[in-house]
Amino acid sequence: MSVTKVELADLVYEQMKIDKKDASELVDMFFEELKNTLAKEGEIQLSGFGKFSVKEKKERRGRNPQTKKPLTISKRRVATFHHSQVLKDRLNNK
Repeated sequence: MSVTKVELADLVYEQMKIDKKDASELVDMFFEELKNTLAKEGEIQLSGFGKFSVKEKKERRGRNPQTKKPLTISKRRVATFHHSQVLKDRLNNK
């Protein structure tokens, strides 16, 4: 099951008793701040949830899966997530 930003906004609306528009803006602002901070700082730690970090991937050789022709995959930055022990315990019903 996945949760959309609209569904998150509905949960905020129901639990905080604020306007739906304000709840939607709050969710949007949270994710924008998350993206901006990750791009600037390279790491975000959410206590009891986990840590997002940016990893540098080097240029490497690859292959086009359709044509099987070799190609070079350019270097890039990717976001990674490492869960906290609290989240791990919750997922395993501890």
